Amino acid sequence: MTVQFAGQTQTATAGADGRWTVKLAAVPASATPQTLTIAGTSQRVIQDVLVGEVWMCSGQSNMQWSLGQSYHGDLEALASSFPNLRIISVPQVGTQEKKTDFKGQWEAANKDNVRDFSAVGFLYGRYLHEVLGVPVGLIDNAWGGSAAEAWVRRESIEKEPRFAALMENTRKREAELLSPEGKAKFEASLAKWKEEAAAAKAAKKVAPRAPTDWLTGNARPGNIFAGVVHPSLGYGMKGVIWYQGESNAGRAWEYAELFPFMIEQWRKEWGQGNFPFYWVQLADYKAEKPEPGESDWAELREAQTKTLWLPNSGQAVIIDIGEGRDIHPRNKQEVAARLVRWALARDYGFKLPYRSPEFKSVEFTGAKALVTLDCFGSSLRAFDVAEARGFAVCGEDKVWRWAEGKVIAPNKVEVTSAQVPAPIAVRYAWADNPVCNLYSAEGLPVTPFRTDDFDPITKPKAAAK
Repeated sequence: MTVQFAGQTQTATAGADGRWTVKLAAVPASATPQTLTIAGTSQRVIQDVLVGEVWMCSGQSNMQWSLGQSYHGDLEALASSFPNLRIISVPQVGTQEKKTDFKGQWEAANKDNVRDFSAVGFLYGRYLHEVLGVPVGLIDNAWGGSAAEAWVRRESIEKEPRFAALMENTRKREAELLSPEGKAKFEASLAKWKEEAAAAKAAKKVAPRAPTDWLTGNARPGNIFAGVVHPSLGYGMKGVIWYQGESNAGRAWEYAELFPFMIEQWRKEWGQGNFPFYWVQLADYKAEKPEPGESDWAELREAQTKTLWLPNSGQAVIIDIGEGRDIHPRNKQEVAARLVRWALARDYGFKLPYRSPEFKSVEFTGAKALVTLDCFGSSLRAFDVAEARGFAVCGEDKVWRWAEGKVIAPNKVEVTSAQVPAPIAVRYAWADNPVCNLYSAEGLPVTPFRTDDFDPITKPKAAAK
């Protein structure tokens, strides 16, 4: 097999399965359409090939959420004719059998096709395209409602002792669903759904949701890796943007291990080093609670923040743009802007503020807690009012009370509560849907945090101290 492109020729010999791989030497980014020729027993010529930056847009429904469904999506689409910005979507295939190909094709972004493409992905890619002045390719393989364990190779997660309980539960569920009784139950629910859906259609009513086959769905460990990720392995890319976590919120304690494991596994699978991996922290969601307390969503956000120990990783904090009654924030422009700051600053050399302030230390003196944040060269600003809202403190009784925050230095907040004369711990924005207003001077929200090490509510009882 002989491949010719951009003045170079490379050859390879196909294996017994007919598969072969050729690696071309890197060439400069170019918007000039070029030709790729593949010759063997037959010849194929691929026209209009560009060279540029390729990013994978992955995760669950908030990454899958289309431009057309987002705020100003109609205007964004009308203003989106970019022949050198290319998009492609990977079909959602859940399987334990590793796929090697998928049906899809690169398309130049235009006002019609971007409406159905990932809003975060497209807006992120458009920023890169216009700022860098080079072609950009975007691969959308997000799957709404997907669990993190479905994105990892089954064999890899099976071998990891940290996830023994997860996989034990997986095998039990597989045995139940694959049993004659399990198969019969699913077939019966499917038949019932078809009848109800037909009746709803005839009456012009909304049809009920189809029963989910977990075996071929987006939560079974290894399913998405085999059906969606595996076909893309080896494709040269700059990095990944990721928006997922909602489906794992009830297992946030486990996610603190599972999420970085997934990232490490992807980097091993691609074999091109520690490529950039930037994710979106969970937005505010669900009802606002009158009193401070525990939250699985807050624990999931903490697990995401902890993952920043990985090299070439980054987190876009969006604790301020969610919607209590809808898990899908419509303001995808802000999400993409906060994500792309990481890439422009870390990967492309632009001097831009890109990282939200994070907790650094706390000092307790009498009734006061002095919190120091790492502002990464910026300073703190309370939005809308002078008081820094969103803080809670507790004493030795571990009962959380709302507290008042006062910015007393560029990176320091004094926190007090009349109900807690001797605080021992501080939390900020620690809720499903917190009311909080602390930002960097450039408008990046402070990362939710806690100073205590109390056992999380999502920690399995058997693992508790």
